[in-house]
Amino acid sequence: MANLITFVREDWARRPLWMNLIYGFCLYMTFIYLPFDLFWKPVAEDDEIWFGFTLHGWWAKATEPLHWLIYGAGAYGFRHMKAWMWPWASVYAAQVVIAMVVWNLIDESGGGWISAVIAGALFTLPMVALYRAKPHFQAGLEGSNDAFG
Repeated sequence: MANLITFVREDWARRPLWMNLIYGFCLYMTFIYLPFDLFWKPVAEDDEIWFGFTLHGWWAKATEPLHWLIYGAGAYGFRHMKAWMWPWASVYAAQVVIAMVVWNLIDESGGGWISAVIAGALFTLPMVALYRAKPHFQAGLEGSNDAFG
């Protein structure tokens, strides 16, 4: 257990805190949320949001594997600080900004203009940070010789 704790500590020391939070979110989505959503959540309760538009039922189930692939690629890319993550992580984050604004404006569960502006501004922060993180991804960690590749 001590080796695992040391490994995680060393691994997470290679990235800025904000990037570790995004990495952790990708891990959560890849290994906990999306498997639950895809395999256990009833079709009638399933929703997926793409560019701010909510898909329900079977349409949501049909697009979940794409979300799973995106978050899995993000987890892998952040874990190894792959160069291909720049600019694609920021492009995906830009899509999230658009989705948050559109969803708040058009969905009956959205909060309207004020919520759209607040959500858009909040999600712009990681988008800009990811865009400016090019040096982190260029330095990369591909040469890492740890047990997890």
